[in-house]
Amino acid sequence: MNQSIYENWNGHRIKLTWIPGEEKPDPALVTSVHGICLHQGLVLAVHVQGRGYNLPGGHVEPGETPEEAFHREVLEEGSVKGKIEYLGKMEVSHEENALFDPNGKYPLVGYQLFYRMDVTERLPFNREHESLSRIWIEPEELGYVVNEHELIGLVLKNALQRNVNQSHFRKR
Repeated sequence: MNQSIYENWNGHRIKLTWIPGEEKPDPALVTSVHGICLHQGLVLAVHVQGRGYNLPGGHVEPGETPEEAFHREVLEEGSVKGKIEYLGKMEVSHEENALFDPNGKYPLVGYQLFYRMDVTERLPFNREHESLSRIWIEPEELGYVVNEHELIGLVLKNALQRNVNQSHFRKR
């Protein structure tokens, strides 16, 4: 079931809608990739410089697939590798944003893709990129630690409901 909220992002009124499921949007409308990385029942949170603790993720680079971007981002920010499964998308709508710039870098309606990663390798954390630290937290503590909006709880719930033994994963 889709659920929407409104967020204030630097003075911009943004409508966010969580849309679980297999259907992916047009790649041209994908603005970023993010995910729930699980290891021994714990969730990875990364402290990104200037943003506090977040789920790992970021922008898709030219020539990358969303899956390649997610693998790269979790390696850069959290120093982990693993098997991933697509969970769904967060629709980011600026349709009610009076400050929207049609010539800016984001589309009027864009998408953040979300994945579940079952971590298979925890590499040494060297702070080589924008992440200052990584921590592993109990899933029920995510909302108290991660600096995200309330829909992330739905993403987490969806990720935890997946049966990892029966899922189809992509390994890098």
